[in-house]
Amino acid sequence: MKIICDKNNLLKGINIVAKAVSSKTTMPILGCILVDASSDEIKFTANDMELGIETKVVGMILEKGTIALEAKIFSDIIRKLPDNEVTITTDNNFQTTIICEKAKFNIMGMDGEDFSHLPFVEKDACINISQFTLKEMIRQTIFSIAQNESNKMMTGELFEINQNHLRVISLDGHRISIRKIELKEEYGEKKIIVPGKTLLEVSKILTGGTEDMVDIYYTENHIIFEFDQTVVISRLIEGNYFRVDQMLSNDYNTKVTINKREFLDCIDRATLMVNEGDKKPIILNIADNVMELKITSQIGTMDEMIDIDQEGNNIKIGFNPKFLIDALRVIDDEKVDIYYMNPKAPCFIRDENESYIYLILPVNFIDA
Repeated sequence: MKIICDKNNLLKGINIVAKAVSSKTTMPILGCILVDASSDEIKFTANDMELGIETKVVGMILEKGTIALEAKIFSDIIRKLPDNEVTITTDNNFQTTIICEKAKFNIMGMDGEDFSHLPFVEKDACINISQFTLKEMIRQTIFSIAQNESNKMMTGELFEINQNHLRVISLDGHRISIRKIELKEEYGEKKIIVPGKTLLEVSKILTGGTEDMVDIYYTENHIIFEFDQTVVISRLIEGNYFRVDQMLSNDYNTKVTINKREFLDCIDRATLMVNEGDKKPIILNIADNVMELKITSQIGTMDEMIDIDQEGNNIKIGFNPKFLIDALRVIDDEKVDIYYMNPKAPCFIRDENESYIYLILPVNFIDA
């Protein structure tokens, strides 16, 4: 094999597929990037058997062939080369030569035939949305997936397709995040659980353009994202997702409308009083169109008042400040509506159309 590519094109391709390189494996081939120039285009592929990514790289093919190169050394070499054309040549013994200007590297590759290619998946069902929309939906929900794998279901997000709506849901046992959008066409009903890792990596690759589209194909076991010159394929999480609708309620005894930025900044200031790892709640005391925010810790205390629009009862309730911050940061509205039932029940942050819903469980606190 012999190919010539611009250094920046090579690096872009490496950075895209490197997200699917296995970091912990007893199979060395899974730690490689496949360079495939066996047809009329150059493709880079990585596959850790759960997540696979393939992308096309612009360049010239002088001699066709394939080679699997250890991802880290390949990436490090290309990254440190001058910004110029790079020639990559391999021989029958998988010896690989990388030349750019006066720099020349010789490394051992592996047989491309031994590489685990992406699984073939029937592309039956498909939805089409903009890269911007998908990137935003991931950003506005991904923070509330569970970080540990004790409950596999919580490490993924539910993609729920119902006629002309797509709803994305995540939860971690303390909160629920929901984003809903309207699709341009109608589809059949489908529920699939997509691993959070897959969505994080997809969101990093997406350019986020409103005119740039993503085709999302899904089967019983896999999901495929196709956009630009890249294909991302992932296994789905098996099982039935939690019955989230049973956890949601439109009942409330108190409704607060508040300036989002003011509320967020206030909570942010309050966390100055909390050491990392401390579980000190922020207490919200809502009465007579004023919200008092208070936090007490070993460092000291913080107390601040915010003017609000209030409907219904007065209420005093405590929350983990991080959970409030996470939700408020991803909401783009200038003002937010927050609904409370009682100090033991979750609060709901949602807009009128329920295009977003954030449920946050309260925490117990000792009333001073």
